Parts: sequence; C-alpha cells; structure tokens
Amino acid sequence: MIGVAAALQMRAFMAFRETDIVLKGAVRLTAGMAVTALALAAVVPASAQGRLDARYQVSLGGIPIGKGAWVIDLAENQFTAAASGATSGLLRVFASGQGSGASRGHIVGGHPVPASFAASITSDRKTEEIRMTLASSGVKDFVISPAPTPDPERVPITDAHRRGASDPMTASLFRVPGNGHPVGPMACQRVAPVFDGRLRYDLQFVFKRMERVKADKGYEGPVAVCAVYFVPVAGHIPSRAAVKYLMKQRDMETWLAPVGNTRVVVPYRVSIPTPIGVGVMEATQFVSVSLPRAATAKPPTQ
Repeated sequence: MIGVAAALQMRAFMAFRETDIVLKGAVRLTAGMAVTALALAAVVPASAQGRLDARYQVSLGGIPIGKGAWVIDLAENQFTAAASGATSGLLRVFASGQGSGASRGHIVGGHPVPASFAASITSDRKTEEIRMTLASSGVKDFVISPAPTPDPERVPITDAHRRGASDPMTASLFRVPGNGHPVGPMACQRVAPVFDGRLRYDLQFVFKRMERVKADKGYEGPVAVCAVYFVPVAGHIPSRAAVKYLMKQRDMETWLAPVGNTRVVVPYRVSIPTPIGVGVMEATQFVSVSLPRAATAKPPTQ
C-alpha cells in the first residue's frame, strides 16, 4: 500500500482516477495508499541517520478496509523507502487488492533525490507494474504494464512534463528548510511535481493547523496538518468524472511527522473524501529512531 506511498499518499489520490465504479475505487484506495516494496534488502545501509518503521490502517467511511507498512532509511548520502499493503476485513469479501513498491536514491544537499522506483498494484486479478529511473533532472525512463488505453482525449505526456518530476514515494519525503523545528508551517509550504507512470500531476500543500498525535506504538508529539490540492498536468482525460472530482476537492489533508532527528517529514495520516465516505490512512505504529552521523556507512569509492 502507501502511496504513499508507499506514496504514500500520492498514489492514494488516484483511487478513483480511471473508474467511476465505487468498489474498484475502494480497492485502489487500499492497495494504492499502501503502494510500494520488497526489493531493497541489498541496498539498505547498515546504519542510517534516521529510520522509520511504520504500520498503517486504512478505513473508508469508518470501516477498516486495509493495512500497510512503510520502512524508510535515511543515510548521509543515500536513502531507501519500501512499503506494502493489502485489503482486509469486509472489503475482502467483495474484492481483494494488494500493492508493493520501493524507491531508492541519493541525499543531495539534505534533499532526497530518487534514482529508481518500482511498484506493483493488483486488484480484480489484474496487476499493474511500474518501473522508473530518475535523476535530479526528473524522470529519465519508465515502463508501465499494461500501457494506458489509447484515448484521443488523453493529454499526452511529453519529455518536458517529466522534467523535474519525482516518483510518488520520494515525493512523500520532504526535507523542511531552515533551522527551526521541522514540524510546523514550513512543512506545508511546497508543490510536489509527481509522475506515477500514468499521470503527471502537482500536489499543492498549504498549512492548515497543528495537531498532536499518539501512535499505539512509537511517535507521540506534534504534526503539521496540510491541505492538499490535486492539479492534473498530463496523462489524464479532462472529461473523466474522477479527475473533475479530485480537482474540486478542498478537504484532502495530510498530517506530517518527522523521521528521527532529521529534517525529513512524512505522512502520519492522510484523509481523502470519496463518494462513499472519507478514506483515511493513519499510523498505528510510527517507530522512528535517530543514529549519529558518525555511524553512517561511507559510500563506496567510485
């Protein structure tokens, strides 16, 4: 799951992107909110400046429909993030869905810069596979299977659209500028250009308020609550009801909490109104640890 996150939350915003069928949308919401990974064991550093081991529950209209996990390692010069999730509870009686994915890259000037992203989402016995290679300049190459169905109304994605864009999971890792506490209004002052293999869109974050949270295990403290606005750029069909619905939403929120003592914040909670109730992804476990810079493994000599 996660949208991220695995997009964590970014993939979640696409829950109803290609269908108006409520049940299929709910499955995508569950598999997508936990979007993302199982292929990074070989590249995770032995120690990291910040590490997060989080578990999430997804509900729709107050009814539990899925669970997910997200593990992030932030080293001095590199990062990895992996997530997975699946539908659960009553929803599995009607349909099932699951997702996994991962992102890895470098830390440049304190900011995560992705190098690769992979994700797999299965729902209604159909699987979507996404692979990307990225750099600081944006998305270099990508493969998605099955390919989007050709449609003359679909806004074509150009090289210019991919320039400067990030994958959904890395877009969920935000380094807050400045020297003050990372959990505050500055955590919400950004626009995230995202490409998920099908759609190129911007997510605009605006500070709303501060809250305090207490996970069943792990983090207890402040979170910055951001309003999130979806702005499609390319890859979408403007006439689709799902696209219009997301564009009009003004009640989507993400609650951001820190990873260890780093300045990187990630979603603790995400809420998205849907036609059948509010979809919520919220951490039940948010165990974040900090390790000293001196303990961070040095990158190999080129």
